[in-house]
Amino acid sequence: MLKLTRRDFVKKTSLATSVLPFASIGRDQFSLAIPSEGPTKVYWLEGGSPEIHGGKAFGVPWPMGLHPEGTEFTLRATNGNQVPLQTWTTATWPDGSLKWTGHAIAPDAPSDEYYEITTGAPLPHATPVHVENTTQRLLIDTGVLQCIIPRDGNSLISSIRRKEKTILEGGHLCGFRQDSPDPGSGRESFTSVLEHVRLEQSGPIRAVVKITGYHETEEGRRWLPFTARLYFYAGSDDIRLTHTFVFDGDEYRDFISALGVRFNVVMHDECYDRHIRFAGQERGLWAEAVQGLTGLRRDPGMEVREAQTAGKKVPAIETWSKRVSTRLHWIPTWSDYSLSQPNANGFLIKKRTRSGHAWIKADQGGRAQGLGYVGGASGGVAFGIRDFWKLHPTQLDIRNAASNKAEVTMWIWSPEAPPMDIRFYHDGLGQEMEGPLDEVDIQGIESSVPDHPYEKQLDALEVTYEDYEEGFGSPHGIARSTDIRLKIVDSTPSREELSNLATAISLPRQLVPRPVDMLSAKVFGTMWDLPKRTSQNLIQIEDQIDWLIQYYKKQVEQHHWFGFWDYGDVMHTYDSDRHMWRYDIGGYAWDNSELSTDLMLWYTYIRSGNVDAFRLAEAMNRHNRDVDIYHLGRFVGLGTRHNVQHWGCSAKQLRVSTCANRRFHYYLTTDERTGDVLQEVAEADKTIASLDAHRKVYRMGRNPEFAAASDTDLCRISSGTDYGAVLSNWLTAWERTGESKYREWIENSMRTIGQSEYGFFTDAFWFDPETKQMTAPEGIKPSAPHLKIMFGLPEILSEVIELIKVPEFEAAWLKYCRLWNASEEQMKEELGETFRKPGFVSAHSRLTAYASFKMNDSILADRAAEEFNSRNWIDGNKRETVQVTGPDVLNSVDEARWVSTNDTAQWGLSAIQTSALISKSLTEF
Repeated sequence: MLKLTRRDFVKKTSLATSVLPFASIGRDQFSLAIPSEGPTKVYWLEGGSPEIHGGKAFGVPWPMGLHPEGTEFTLRATNGNQVPLQTWTTATWPDGSLKWTGHAIAPDAPSDEYYEITTGAPLPHATPVHVENTTQRLLIDTGVLQCIIPRDGNSLISSIRRKEKTILEGGHLCGFRQDSPDPGSGRESFTSVLEHVRLEQSGPIRAVVKITGYHETEEGRRWLPFTARLYFYAGSDDIRLTHTFVFDGDEYRDFISALGVRFNVVMHDECYDRHIRFAGQERGLWAEAVQGLTGLRRDPGMEVREAQTAGKKVPAIETWSKRVSTRLHWIPTWSDYSLSQPNANGFLIKKRTRSGHAWIKADQGGRAQGLGYVGGASGGVAFGIRDFWKLHPTQLDIRNAASNKAEVTMWIWSPEAPPMDIRFYHDGLGQEMEGPLDEVDIQGIESSVPDHPYEKQLDALEVTYEDYEEGFGSPHGIARSTDIRLKIVDSTPSREELSNLATAISLPRQLVPRPVDMLSAKVFGTMWDLPKRTSQNLIQIEDQIDWLIQYYKKQVEQHHWFGFWDYGDVMHTYDSDRHMWRYDIGGYAWDNSELSTDLMLWYTYIRSGNVDAFRLAEAMNRHNRDVDIYHLGRFVGLGTRHNVQHWGCSAKQLRVSTCANRRFHYYLTTDERTGDVLQEVAEADKTIASLDAHRKVYRMGRNPEFAAASDTDLCRISSGTDYGAVLSNWLTAWERTGESKYREWIENSMRTIGQSEYGFFTDAFWFDPETKQMTAPEGIKPSAPHLKIMFGLPEILSEVIELIKVPEFEAAWLKYCRLWNASEEQMKEELGETFRKPGFVSAHSRLTAYASFKMNDSILADRAAEEFNSRNWIDGNKRETVQVTGPDVLNSVDEARWVSTNDTAQWGLSAIQTSALISKSLTEF
């Protein structure tokens, strides 16, 4: 067993520097050296330079005080040439200087491995985006295409023209609902209705239009509110559409049987010059003409066949063999096509001549990339859905391709799949309470007493780890987002071009800042550093982190963690008897950010540039920002604890919806949907006034001082999971908006905690959700629950303490950090009390390390190293897996029985932070 000491962490890292000559980006992913000296740089995440990116937005961090708001920036390629750039502010420091900026480049930007960004006037684009804004419509002109967006009605897009020719018309949302999951029961259609259209950005490189509305059924019912954004880039024929809907129906009577985006493509060519394309898996492409001229009994001529196969305009019909040209009317035209992906491992392509006739199976495969095309020699539309097979059941439909207007529907929920059934998965199993909670005398009741109102639910929790409460496992208010691309072309693209486009849609490339730039800017606090491999122990730590990322990447694939509502999340705990994750066991199934899985992935990425860590974290954030959080209804602003269904647990909590998990994604990518959610939860604390996430805990006898909270205008806020979430929400809102109220709320809360008798050893405070005032309860004893630090509290405090100086607050936090793993004697001496501490000594080593760093205390640094290794985590044997095959499993799996997502998240954060903090202390001893 390796002995981990402060000597290993500190003295053996004396040869390392915080800025290496070259930063290794994405170890074990690709070999790429990005210079870590000189001006701030951004590079393509997977390395190299992409064939197609369609225009890209990205974020850049800046140290406090370096650049005032309004600073102009310019971008340069590696050859020194300027690249046209658009800039906007995404966050500011307390002094008003820039903290994060968003930037956009056009699709014709020179393809390079990385770019330098410095101050200076940006180079203008030759054809900047132009916006004409009237009370009836928006007209967006990219220099290549012109798009009309109406301000009311059903259509998100009225029309798109290219070279004075209308190619796309009537883009709108559509779908079907029915009364039960049984086929065809009470089925009715619905379509989009616009409420608000807002121009968010107007160029010169990028224009963004935000559209909000709802869906309206045939009977006039308004439901499923949606948000859509349209993105346009200078000089581009490419449009990105993002679509988010919120489920606001009754899951027991509203079953969505189809949901999609539909538009018409104007067909200008003869049927034999019209073409259909579908992208299969990898770089495969299915390509046919609406009226085929190949494979006939009579040959029209080699030039004709070659032109049609290539998607080019065929020679004039007069040049064909008359044996074909005079019989053209006998060759069928195929009007309808469909590519369906019902699951993660199989797709089917079929076609028919027209409605009323049989479908003919055309081909099939494994995982379609989600790209289609319909058009002709004089123009058409390529269209695609990101994560097409991962978000199954999905489908691409083309109808009426032989008519004047082909109809395209991009189904984000396929009409050929069973209706969406999101009802709770069991009937309660008899856990329902006998009467209304407010009629039960809760004073002094212990959980072991049979008439305790939650007695059955707490007893069930002991066996399945599921926190059940009737009516709480509801999906009312959850959301899901889809990314779509539309490419408006003036001729049918080549097979190579469409294959490249399919790749770009399925895995959009992303420009990102270097880890060293994020570190030096201190935008994510002080509890991390770049990887160092200068001792055997540090090598083991880095190898362990890399191994865990790869292990989870394989688990996603081997256990098929895909699907419309599921993709992006991982499972909570493994079942070594069944050789699978506990997908059907109460609180052990979907993870839902438990113990900060998101943070572990993001900190792994920002320090190392690990590509797989980024992609896992990105997919997780795109999932949990929508599905694991409530966006309307009684639970608005709260998230749901881990469960068999993402919305199933009755514990609706701030710790899941916290901005701490999603700030990284927003600042790195400028993703507007993530930004929407960050703002949604800015005052999520208001919801805890009507729903106490801890109601079952203090009714069990813990924290009796809060049991009568319903008799006051105040509510309970824990100093750990709740406060950490609230603080991250307020901090994020403050740095994004600059509004002083958020700083006041933060500072007032810091003073309340700092001036309280026990500081962070106070388990919870009274809280007024209107004024945001916190008050310490009276007559309490100190406590330190293990979950306090496991949902982002230490990370967000490391930022806030540097931003707002409240000495008593910092002292209270350092005291907590020093004492949590201290001896009982020391605890009693300083607190006057001792109490039973739970486990997780290793996870709390980062608190001891933080105290050692802030206090220049070598004794604490030694103790932190010993605490970290208390579970013997850094051991090469921990990176061994067993492959389980044969009749013991349905599919072969790599198994590491000791791995659970909770341990992974907390060990990863402890490894990253403890090693960094002890190493940083070297120069201060």
